[in-house]
Amino acid sequence: MTTFWSTWICVLTIGSLIGLTWLLIGTRKGETKGSVDQTMGHSFDGIEEYDNPLPQWWFMLFAGTLVFAVGYLILYPGLGNWKGVLPGYEDGWTGVHEWEKEMNKADAKFGPIFAKFAAMPVEEVAKDPQALKMGGRLFASNCSVCHGSDAKGAFGFPNLTDADWRWGGAADTIKTTIMGGRMAAMPAWGEILGETGVKNVAAYVRHELAGLPLPADSGADVQAGQQLFSTTCVACHGANGQGTEAMGAPNLTHPAGFIYGSSLAQLQQTIRHGRQGHMPAQNELLGNDKVQLLAAYVYSLSHGLSTERLQAEGKRE
Repeated sequence: MTTFWSTWICVLTIGSLIGLTWLLIGTRKGETKGSVDQTMGHSFDGIEEYDNPLPQWWFMLFAGTLVFAVGYLILYPGLGNWKGVLPGYEDGWTGVHEWEKEMNKADAKFGPIFAKFAAMPVEEVAKDPQALKMGGRLFASNCSVCHGSDAKGAFGFPNLTDADWRWGGAADTIKTTIMGGRMAAMPAWGEILGETGVKNVAAYVRHELAGLPLPADSGADVQAGQQLFSTTCVACHGANGQGTEAMGAPNLTHPAGFIYGSSLAQLQQTIRHGRQGHMPAQNELLGNDKVQLLAAYVYSLSHGLSTERLQAEGKRE
């Protein structure tokens, strides 16, 4: 800030405080002492105002705000280029600086704990009750909006508590997914297969691969659907429909892994128009150490490593 604008702000601020103090004291001196029956001399719809002073507590409240303002402007930045007498505001006070100070305090306190777990394999971190509590808090803050507070997913978001993993459920793979994110794409086959082909492939996937019954009025040709599947879908899902983790292609023999629904109509919609899935990367937001804890927590969900169970086992030992 230039010297001119700093001076201008100081003059306005200090002048306002002086003016308000003079106004408060001046009006107080001119008030009538005690309660009287004398009115102010004006009337509004027959209502008159008595010439009584402000209550003492009201006056003291006004005076207190002025004292607070002076103290605040001495301690903190507020008068142009004045930085305040308190340490830590050399660059001026902003919400960003305050956030940075809080983050630095947190890093100093919890950094060694994060570093300790970051040096351990994810599988070992998943066995530590303290680490799981920390990972659970990270999950609630960063992941629950998509995967749910119970991590059982929602429409379009996978269940993290079962054994169905699109990109693999190994501990290191889970960490890779969280760190770098994932971008999945199921191409639309409607124009290529035609409406009849879409219905036949959907019927084959639901009945033959997933083992689910077909509606009596489906009218689909499962054998024709199998032939189309073998020429259009095997590249990603494999000949037996068990998926390919390297491509994020789901296992079609597990209906629980159908995050967009397993009904015949939902499968047709997926095949007809395709699906686009995006798991955002958390590396820049959380960093390696926090992702390590988060990956351990997610890994524990599908391996029965709950905090309560681990604590119980520790007590038995």
